[in-house]
Amino acid sequence: MYLTIKATGTHASMISHLLAKNPNNLYDRTEKGARIRLVYTSFQPEETEVLLFVTPDPIDLVKGSPDHYDITQYINDRELVVSSLFCSYIRPALGTALNGKPKADYIDWVEHLFTLHMSLGPVASDLPDHVIESLFQPLGYEVQMERGEIDYSFDLKNRSTVRHIQISGQQTLQHMLRQLYILIPVLDNYKHYYISDDEIERLQRYGEGWLSTHPQHDLIIKRSLRFAPLIKEYEQKVAKNEDITNVSTELSTNQAEASEMKSELSEDQGKQYDPNQTEPPVIRLNELRYRAIVEQVSQLPQHKQIVDFGAGEGKLSVRLGEIEGVEQIWAVEPSMQSQLRAIDRFAKLEGRTDYVIPVMTTGSLFYRDERWVDQDVIILCEVIEHINEVRLPQVIHTLFTDYRPQTLIMTTPNREYNEVYQMGNDEIRHTDHRFEWTRAELEQYCTQWIQDRPYTFTLSGIGEKHEQYGQPTQMVVFHRIGGQHL
Repeated sequence: MYLTIKATGTHASMISHLLAKNPNNLYDRTEKGARIRLVYTSFQPEETEVLLFVTPDPIDLVKGSPDHYDITQYINDRELVVSSLFCSYIRPALGTALNGKPKADYIDWVEHLFTLHMSLGPVASDLPDHVIESLFQPLGYEVQMERGEIDYSFDLKNRSTVRHIQISGQQTLQHMLRQLYILIPVLDNYKHYYISDDEIERLQRYGEGWLSTHPQHDLIIKRSLRFAPLIKEYEQKVAKNEDITNVSTELSTNQAEASEMKSELSEDQGKQYDPNQTEPPVIRLNELRYRAIVEQVSQLPQHKQIVDFGAGEGKLSVRLGEIEGVEQIWAVEPSMQSQLRAIDRFAKLEGRTDYVIPVMTTGSLFYRDERWVDQDVIILCEVIEHINEVRLPQVIHTLFTDYRPQTLIMTTPNREYNEVYQMGNDEIRHTDHRFEWTRAELEQYCTQWIQDRPYTFTLSGIGEKHEQYGQPTQMVVFHRIGGQHL
């Protein structure tokens, strides 16, 4: 991945002071598992060019990820293309220029208009050329794009979607870099991090003076924030013309939890709490899920032995330990990173005699484990949508035929409710979701699953109800007929 910055004309060499990088020295650093090198390919008073080159470690990209065990994580283009990852890599190298804080002797040059030429790539974008041009041209740039011709041995396509982009224009170095810092993730439409309300602050900070009047403002905001609650929050901040320093304070109620729950789904980024409002704060959807499941388990006649599949960081498992009559909870999770966080959470309960401490263990629904046979309750909270549909029948067979729980509880997103979040028809709430079902589709699958099996099921919803689209989360509870173990 590369970015070149070229200044031409009088005083072109002054960009070296704005970058705070000595032309005689090679900048060579390692940031977040990637090697970043910055070198001056040309340094003359009227022509100065800087090349920033990034080489990520592909293993480090997936190391520690919840899906590090999945080999498909190694088959991706993230190490090769300019994306949000690239922005996080280059930010330390370009921080002085981005923030406009060079040494005092050169502070006046921050507002100087240079003739700048920047090129970057490769960019893997699903946007057509004319849309990419419409992102840069209103900012006063000339845009050129190059894409390689491809030669497949079968008829697929004759042009690569990967492009190398060049923009040129009169601009301050700081503004051009800030604009790229926002637009690069828009081009790639990928975020390697959890999109929280911190993103609003980033947009306001780096979009100051240009973003609000950009003709493609709505497209930029949608691809930057993605989710309706965050987009609405951003619009409210812009409408009120609030200072950016107040953003973190106003959103602080959910911000602490958001940083802890980076793997949560988009709808969990619900309405934010305003201390000045008279109505009580809106409860996060994830909290509502936990409450609904705990209430359901509490009412079951048999709930001594519980298995929480896909337990993650153990938040639901901890809640289950408070239920009267529970004797053992298995928290089953394949991700070692999540397991470690869960173990820390469980350790805080040590010494409590009124509490059942969950047992953390490694496991998967893709193979049979004798420990889970004939348990009272098995729970899959927001799990099945992360399973490839082609493998789902195997999982269902394992659950109903091999494990045979007295009660099986599942929750999964309601795809219809995505309309309330103003999501497109082809959008899903989380990048790892393999599917999202409507209420009718889930009912149809449940009917198929219990065919010739001794189970009945009931369907319900969790979260704020919409008259047409129902509730954001669907919950299905399967009860074994007869209520006796085999």
